[in-house]
Amino acid sequence: MTSFNSGQKPASDLVFSPATGQPKATNSQNGGFNRRRPAIRSFHAEGPKEQKDANTERQQPPRVRAIARNNPRPVFSHESKEGKLRIMALGGLEEVGRNMTVIEFNKEIIIIDMGLMFPDEDMPGIDYIIPNVSYLQDKKDWIKGVIITHGHYDHIGGIPHIMGEIGNPPMFMGKLTAGLVRKRHLEYKSAPVLKIKEIDDHITIKLGASFNLEFLRVNHSIPDCFAVIIHTPVGTVIHTGDFKIDFSPVNDKPADLNRIAQIGSKGVLMLMADSTDATHPGYQISESAIGDEMGKLFEKIDGRIIIGTFASQLSRIQKIFDLATRYGRRVNLQGRGIMSNVEVAHQIGYLKFDPRVLVEDKDLPRLPDNKVIIIGTGAQGESNAFLYRLVRGEHRSLSLKHGDTVLFSSSVIPGNERTIQNLMDIVVRQGARIINYKMLDIHAGGHAKQEDLKLMMRLVKPEYYMPIEANHYMLRANADLAEQVGIPKEKIFVADNGQVVEFHRSAKGVTGSLTKEKVPTEHVMVDGLGVGDVSEIVLRDRRMMSEDGMIVVIATIDSDTGDIIGNPDLISRGFVHMKENRDLIEKTRMKVKNIVKEQDKKIPADDDYLKNKIRNEIGQFLFNQTKRRPMVLPVIIKV
Repeated sequence: MTSFNSGQKPASDLVFSPATGQPKATNSQNGGFNRRRPAIRSFHAEGPKEQKDANTERQQPPRVRAIARNNPRPVFSHESKEGKLRIMALGGLEEVGRNMTVIEFNKEIIIIDMGLMFPDEDMPGIDYIIPNVSYLQDKKDWIKGVIITHGHYDHIGGIPHIMGEIGNPPMFMGKLTAGLVRKRHLEYKSAPVLKIKEIDDHITIKLGASFNLEFLRVNHSIPDCFAVIIHTPVGTVIHTGDFKIDFSPVNDKPADLNRIAQIGSKGVLMLMADSTDATHPGYQISESAIGDEMGKLFEKIDGRIIIGTFASQLSRIQKIFDLATRYGRRVNLQGRGIMSNVEVAHQIGYLKFDPRVLVEDKDLPRLPDNKVIIIGTGAQGESNAFLYRLVRGEHRSLSLKHGDTVLFSSSVIPGNERTIQNLMDIVVRQGARIINYKMLDIHAGGHAKQEDLKLMMRLVKPEYYMPIEANHYMLRANADLAEQVGIPKEKIFVADNGQVVEFHRSAKGVTGSLTKEKVPTEHVMVDGLGVGDVSEIVLRDRRMMSEDGMIVVIATIDSDTGDIIGNPDLISRGFVHMKENRDLIEKTRMKVKNIVKEQDKKIPADDDYLKNKIRNEIGQFLFNQTKRRPMVLPVIIKV
């Protein structure tokens, strides 16, 4: 089992000389609105004693300036104001996941997030999908920096695959996010060394001549989440990242509504806001309320408590550790993702617990059932996750038993309903009890619901609004909310992936439009070690094999005469059982034999031509016979 060390001391504060851009020593200062020169946090990874690993390095950040929050807007040169501000999402506007936003002005670019998306059911064999960065291939020297809003895979999962493709620019992210990115990056030995700079909500970063960035702490289901405030020559754009409004978050600070209102009062050109829960009315439940509900359950449950949740739900996991301590239970962690995230978060200090509360698998039999909590992944019914393997008796050391209580501490992701229902059926058949979020409040989403979104809009008061981070119908629902709070319909941009939003300054002011221009955003699929080498044609073949199977046709041909030698051999996989369909198999053999005999013996047989003829004619023949279209794979052997 992984051992956990206490968190490191925070790095000392630094300020940066305006003349040189280099740090000079200063005493730590507290954050506030009225300081003339707020402190700038060190960009060291995890304190001065931290060791560098093989795949990350620490460097001084590019020109970083301390700008007091009550100062006027950054002043841009006359030259920098000439040009168009272009905003496009390379992913995240037609799906939940694959989030990546490009903001461009005068041949300078910043990028927000670099996530992955898990495959749909019609993508057999694919591990995940990442954004297409072909638009950036010839613009590497334009890219001034990458900002990561938080540590979920739909925002960080593409980093190892993409950073080398875009010139490995500097990256900016919160401390916990940096720890998770570094941990994941260790698995990719060929990926470039990352130049990570840690941020908090007390700094301003200048990237190139066009972008001054501030960061606003927001709440989500993982700590250390930031909205990005981008000051550009044509106006201020705010990208919320994933967020919700939680007045009593766990191990995190609540969002500073005062500061959000101050930013809004200075004028915001466009707000880009999370749409994942835009279809749900009301306000999102606080994570603290979930802990209270779980506490009531723990008082009543006498047997083992088995909790299925997401590996990234660190706030939820913190509450479980707190309750375990309160009720004298020991915690057993299951699943690589949860163990890795807990280790990183504990070392950094975002998870606070006594390591002695943890118990290994081998020690569980020694403990009474009422002293055990098991936390694992699999509340969505994933076939490779802990809960699935436990329920089906496939876990290496644990099994479900009478008296267990299984908590599904997550909402159901659309499309997983049937899988989860089947899993619950198996649980109760084995004598265990089920509690899910519909019975009690044991899950709080991490995304703003309708009233949270309206509150954000009213505080920010943007001139333009752009829903992001969801499927199209969710973006539309978010757009409807914007209309309800008074944003004109023509100033609400519901874009597709790759569709360019433009702003330009004229004598009449700044004008924005949703253009018809689209940059490439086709899926880049990761399959094992292959990145982008699985095309739609390969997926089509996989779908065909999964639906109708395949049949291999092996024909041996005399290289001198062109005559077929013996009968063709057939191999069926997933199409028909050969012994039970001998008549069909024999007809197919004869059909192949006739195709070969029909070749003109005076003309040397072309292998590719013959293969295509067998593939097409046998495919059509089998469809006529069975109304199924198996994949036909011809093999020609010349002797």
